Amino acid sequence: MQFRNTSVSYGVVTISIHWLVALAVFGLFGLGYWMVGLSYYDDWYRRAPEIHRSVGILLLMLMLLRVVWRALNVSPKPLAGHKRWEVRSAHLVHLMLYVLIFVAMVSGYLISTADGSSISVFDWFEVPSVTGQIKGMEDTAGMVHYWSTWAVVGLAFVHAMGAFKHHLFDRDRTLRRMLGR
Repeated sequence: MQFRNTSVSYGVVTISIHWLVALAVFGLFGLGYWMVGLSYYDDWYRRAPEIHRSVGILLLMLMLLRVVWRALNVSPKPLAGHKRWEVRSAHLVHLMLYVLIFVAMVSGYLISTADGSSISVFDWFEVPSVTGQIKGMEDTAGMVHYWSTWAVVGLAFVHAMGAFKHHLFDRDRTLRRMLGR
């Protein structure tokens, strides 16, 4: 398999980043959904948010790499059998996924740093607050974070269903290209 994308296939870097982002997004969503129900006396009450924030910062770094990598690489052309509306819909869903993932990460960052504290990423490094203390910011950012994460998961479901539609009904190479085949 080639390192970079070509006009007909995705390279190993693009494929790896795609699946790492998918794993991180769904992992973070599941962890976030689970941890909001923890009680103060639960062992995971402090640990789960630390893991959530750390993985979120690493996902932000991976998404920034993804944007740069995408800008430096060609994108494979749509397959010949794809209809114009399918190509446009796919582009729109991808754009919305990128925007919403960044909105979710920035709002999560703002929740965590609203009191002026930094975020420790697995004790490897710290990401400082850029806002200082802003009263009520965590509430507003929390609502944005909540709805943007649900929107990401909903759109990711639409994205996956589109891939399965191409694979199962159209019997084209859309899904196989992202699997490196």
